Amino acid sequence: MGTAGPAGEVMSREEADRALERLDAEHEAVESSLLALQDHAGRRLLEGARLTGTTAHRWARAETAITSLWNGFETYSRTLERARELRARRRWPSRDDLAELTRLLRGTLTVSGGALAGSPGASLTESPKLAEELTLSRLVERMNEWYAQALDVVAAADSVWSALPARIDLLAAELGRVRSLAHSVGVRPGEHPAADDLERTTRELTALREEVVADPLAFWTPTSGSGAPGGGRPDTTRYDNAARTLEDVRREIDAVLAVRQDAETRLMTLRDVLSRADRTLAEARAARGEVLAKIAAWDVPAVSGPPTALQEQLATAAEHRRHARWHRLSPLLESLEERADEELERARAELSAVTAPLAVRAELRGRLDAYKAKVAQNGLAEDRILIERYDAARRMLWSAPCDLRAAEEAVLRYQRAAQEALAQRQRDARHTAGGAMNMGAE
Repeated sequence: MGTAGPAGEVMSREEADRALERLDAEHEAVESSLLALQDHAGRRLLEGARLTGTTAHRWARAETAITSLWNGFETYSRTLERARELRARRRWPSRDDLAELTRLLRGTLTVSGGALAGSPGASLTESPKLAEELTLSRLVERMNEWYAQALDVVAAADSVWSALPARIDLLAAELGRVRSLAHSVGVRPGEHPAADDLERTTRELTALREEVVADPLAFWTPTSGSGAPGGGRPDTTRYDNAARTLEDVRREIDAVLAVRQDAETRLMTLRDVLSRADRTLAEARAARGEVLAKIAAWDVPAVSGPPTALQEQLATAAEHRRHARWHRLSPLLESLEERADEELERARAELSAVTAPLAVRAELRGRLDAYKAKVAQNGLAEDRILIERYDAARRMLWSAPCDLRAAEEAVLRYQRAAQEALAQRQRDARHTAGGAMNMGAE
C-alpha cells in the first residue's frame, strides 16, 4: 500500500470520529464474513475436490476473488489501524493530525494489483493491473463484490452436494433391493424390459453421482432475478427421471410378486370359467340339434367350437407357473382372464340365440292355454269356432317340426276369435240385465 492521496477539505474532530466509527463497523462486518467464508463447508469441499467443467472454471475465479478479498482486507485493516493510532494520540487532535486523518480516511490508497485480480467481470486470462487508486469506502465495495462472487460459488456447490449425492445413494440402495426382488421372480436383463430399465437406471445413477461430485454447479439453477449469493436450487431433473423409472419398475415387480402369490387360485378360476364356457357351447350345440328337429322355417345360427386357443394358452400359463417364470405368467394371466370372461359371455349369447325358437314356441303355447282357460271360465268352452281354431293352433304347436310363423298366426286367429266371443258375451249380459230391470219397473 502506498501513500494516501489528497482528500480535499480537512475533517473536523467530530467528522473524523464518526468516520472511524463507521469504518470500524464495516471492518467488523467484513471480518465476520471472511471468517464465515473460511469455515464454510462448501469451501472446504471445493478445495479438496477434483473439479471439472463449470465448477472448475468458476471455482478458479472464486479462489482468485478470495485471495483478492484477503489482500484487500489486510490493506483496509492496516490503514484503519494507522488512523486509530493517530486519533488515540490526543483527545483534541491538532490540525496536522486532522489533516492526516482526512488523508487516511478519505484519501485514495495505492492498492497493488494483486488485490484486484478477482474483480467481477475480469477474465482469468487478463493480466491484473499493477496498482489502482481506491478510497477505503470504494475498497469496502470491492471486497463486498469479491465476497459475493466467492460465496455464490461456495453456497451453490454446497447446496448441490447437500441435496443430490445422499439422495442418489438412497435411490441406489432402493434400486439394489428392487433388483434382488426382480431376480427372485425371474426378471433378468435381456429377458424382461423392466430388468433392462433397472440396468439403465443403475448406469445413470452411477454416472450422475460422479458428475455431481465433480461438477456440482452443472446441476445448479439460479433463481431468476435474485441478486443474493447462492440464490437458486439444485437441478434434480435427471434424479427425478431415474426415481420415476425405478418406481415404475418397482410397481411391475410388485405385480409379478402378487402373481406368484395367487397364481394357482387364478389358474383354477380360469379353468372353471373356460369349463363353463365349454359346457355352455356344448349345451348350445345340443339345443341347436333339437331346434332343427322341432322347428321348421326358422334361421338357427351355427354354434362355434370350443375355445381351443385359450385352452392352449392356459396350458402355457400352467407351464410358466411350474417353472417359476412369473414375469411371463403375469401378463399372460391378465390377458387370459379378460378373454375367458369374454368367451363365457359369447357362449351364453350363442345358447340364447339358438334356443330362441323354443322360447317363442313355449310363449305361444302358454298364451294359447291361457286364452282357452279364460274362454272356459266365461262359458264358451263349447263354442264350435273357438274349438276349431284352438285345435288348429294346438296341432301346429305340438307337432314336429313346428312351423313357428304359421303357428303364431293360428294362435293370433284363436286369440282374436276368443276376444270377440268374450266381448259378445259381455254385451249379451248387459242387455239381459237391462231387460230385467225394465220388467221390474213395470
